[in-house]
Amino acid sequence: MQDIKMLIGGEQTASESGATFERRNPLDGQVATRAPAASVRDAQRAVEAAAKAFPAWAAMGPGERRGLLLKAAAALEAKTPRFIEAVAAETGASGAWAGFNVHLAAGMLQEAASLTTQISGEVIPSDTPGSLAMGLRLPAGVVVGIAPWNAPIILGVRAIATPLACGNTVILKGSELCPATHGLIIEAMQDAGLPPGVVNFVTNAPDDAGQVVEAMVAMPAVRRVNFTGSTRVGKLIAQTCAKYLKPAVLELGGKAPLLVLADADLEQAVNATIFGAFANSGQICMSTERIVVDEAIADEFVARLAERAKALPLGDPRKGVPVVLGSVIDRGTVDRCNELIDDALAKGAKLVCGGKAENTLMPATVLDHVTADMRIYHEESFGPVKPVVRVKGVEEAITCANDNPYGLSSAVFSRDLASAFEVARRIESGICHVNGPTVHDEAQMPFGGVKESGYGRFGGRAGVDAFTELRWITLQTQPRHYPF
Repeated sequence: MQDIKMLIGGEQTASESGATFERRNPLDGQVATRAPAASVRDAQRAVEAAAKAFPAWAAMGPGERRGLLLKAAAALEAKTPRFIEAVAAETGASGAWAGFNVHLAAGMLQEAASLTTQISGEVIPSDTPGSLAMGLRLPAGVVVGIAPWNAPIILGVRAIATPLACGNTVILKGSELCPATHGLIIEAMQDAGLPPGVVNFVTNAPDDAGQVVEAMVAMPAVRRVNFTGSTRVGKLIAQTCAKYLKPAVLELGGKAPLLVLADADLEQAVNATIFGAFANSGQICMSTERIVVDEAIADEFVARLAERAKALPLGDPRKGVPVVLGSVIDRGTVDRCNELIDDALAKGAKLVCGGKAENTLMPATVLDHVTADMRIYHEESFGPVKPVVRVKGVEEAITCANDNPYGLSSAVFSRDLASAFEVARRIESGICHVNGPTVHDEAQMPFGGVKESGYGRFGGRAGVDAFTELRWITLQTQPRHYPF
């Protein structure tokens, strides 16, 4: 069991009241972490510290900010063994998943470092004689980042990296399900030598999340909020931000479809499906959640998919044995997925492999012949239980892909790249990969969804736009004529 602290103004601190909460391992219930249960006043103190640090950080030259972010990337990678241990203890995820998280998150910090010299603007032609008109991108202020547990290092770093590169100061509100993992990110930032108050870290007990978030959003110094998590909670965050007129970037739930058209390379399609469906036991916002297969090749595809899925190793990642499928996050996930299996089988689906689980070690499960009257057709499983929907032709495949309220990631497999590109354009999602998995991210890409998967974009130039203010500034270089 590990005791951790918050970070406010460069100082490690307990909560104002001394209150704490515990995070327990999902497999055996052992206490993994004890963390401070922040009060409203703790949250406000974090904002005050970030606001105090903002002017100097915003004025810092881009080269110096870049150097600090590169040091943070190296410090993060150096903590890989500790991240692997923390992720296994708090969320039950595999060492491979934790290591991948660290690798990608370090790349995000490196990409953020490269952005520091690209935050520019433009000269805009003016009709006023002698007026030099400019649109400038300037730091917004204090940014609150709220990160989830499922890809904890990637999403924790994403919540703060580009905002820091743009000259903002930040507060990371750690997930109640992985406070030690998120705390290691903050430790890496401290190791890199970021000035006090530039990065702050707040943890809260689960029941206090709403009031802690609102306390921060309500503070005038907070100018941006970003949240990654469920659509249900995202809507609550959006309401809070609207109440205080604070812009937000929201990356929410998904029901990512993967379309396997009749001319697809089946080996490539199966490989991508296995990765996209079962990485981190299907607990990724981009996870393949609906496998849409042309009936002409469905039998062969499903047989190959089942053979691969059955072979995926399952086990407790704390025991040192390499696994692909570790524990899911909680018993609620098990119960939800078991209910989805029961509902689908009762309505005519066929269990191809896997099945209901008795504990949080859930096997890779594939259900074939899923139809629209089954819950798993519509609902996000967020677990290793995946439906195959058989369709006839491209138009049915597109209709099926769009037949849900979400729109984050998607994929389409076909040897006809031109036709596949047109299919990709017609799928209602913020992201679509032709002949690639639904689970894919790169720090320089505009990442985000449409419909109930949220709004706004992380990454690259889109991230700069999200976390800066566009200011119109003019210089009058000669006397100006006025009408009176």
